[in-house]
Amino acid sequence: MSSGKKEIKFLTQQKQIKRPKKYCRFKKTGIKYIDYKETEFLLKFINEQGKMLPRRITGNSLKYQRKVSQAVKRARHLALLPYVTDLLK
Repeated sequence: MSSGKKEIKFLTQQKQIKRPKKYCRFKKTGIKYIDYKETEFLLKFINEQGKMLPRRITGNSLKYQRKVSQAVKRARHLALLPYVTDLLK
């Protein structure tokens, strides 16, 4: 064991989870404008409590995540979406 690197040996083989690649649905489908009046579409980016889902979960690019957040804020302001709720979905 005089070598610089020590190998780690496990009794059972480690499972490697293969997750599907995340993608931006707006780039893939070519959506340019996110309408704040489409509440059913905006509900995909909100969890049960009414909080916005982060980019790492939705897979949106930064540009479109900002547009989604702006649309959700506008919809909340016009009372199309709630600010806080229980069991939204």
